[in-house]
Amino acid sequence: MLNTNQKVKIFALNSSWDLAGEIAENIGIPLASCSVKRFSDGEIQINIEESIRGCEIFVIQSTSNPVNENLMELLIMVDALKRASAQTINVVIPYYGYARQDRKARSREPITAKLIANLLETAGADRVLTIDLHAPQIQGFFDIPVDQLVGVPILSDYFKQKGEDDLVVVAPDNGGVVRARKMAESLNIPIAFIDKRRPEPNVAEVMNIIGNIEGKKAVIIDDIIDTAGTIQLASRALKEKGAEKVYACCTHPVLSGAAIERIENSEVEELIVTNTISLSETKQIEKIKCLTVAPLLAEAIERVYHNLSISALFD
Repeated sequence: MLNTNQKVKIFALNSSWDLAGEIAENIGIPLASCSVKRFSDGEIQINIEESIRGCEIFVIQSTSNPVNENLMELLIMVDALKRASAQTINVVIPYYGYARQDRKARSREPITAKLIANLLETAGADRVLTIDLHAPQIQGFFDIPVDQLVGVPILSDYFKQKGEDDLVVVAPDNGGVVRARKMAESLNIPIAFIDKRRPEPNVAEVMNIIGNIEGKKAVIIDDIIDTAGTIQLASRALKEKGAEKVYACCTHPVLSGAAIERIENSEVEELIVTNTISLSETKQIEKIKCLTVAPLLAEAIERVYHNLSISALFD
């Protein structure tokens, strides 16, 4: 556990106040003091309200909705920390926005995930700590250390404690098979996956279900649930193919647009998410169970500070 005599400080920005408070509590130090204000024209003004000279800094901010506001807050904060003579600036981004734009899928498209990496490095970040990047290769977009933690153990532990029998893990698409296999190995249960195609962004079509799900309790696992269209379609298809119950889980509950309505009207019994993204009151419905990633991030921060390996936290 860290103590207040050590030269380490944790700052929170607007998207992650609650999570940052939990992390600081787990570590055993108070949050450092800063203010985030707006000029009358909407420009962001940040003031660090204590000395940080020579300190190792951890600043916690998910670049979730409103993504551009939260991203600019983070960049301005990093610049302020650098100019205030912080020794090391560790950027903790529980949810890394723009991660779905990681390649040119069509001509004349940007690779925005790389642009964000460039911006963070230019601002002065020395390290990035994140959870479940949508595309793991984004780590290679940086020329500074990137530690990517994983949410599968937290989600798996929930189902272990739940004690359900006849579970089967379901990957919602081909790209999610590796994640689903990790959960299946953790719970020692079989795996199935859905053959899905996307004719356009945020639109999904279920083509086929591969694997035995009849009479079983299906657990759909994904890294992000955005509009919940995939979850709605997948849960219906699984029930039609004979699944007894359908659960869903993800690390990052983006839940934009009509997502809450779709979840309410879906065949999903329960949606288990983590607090990498703070859920507004309108999204805190009975079907959604939120688990905390604070202990995981707290341990990672302590390991980074003490120059210890954090690879054990990847499993």
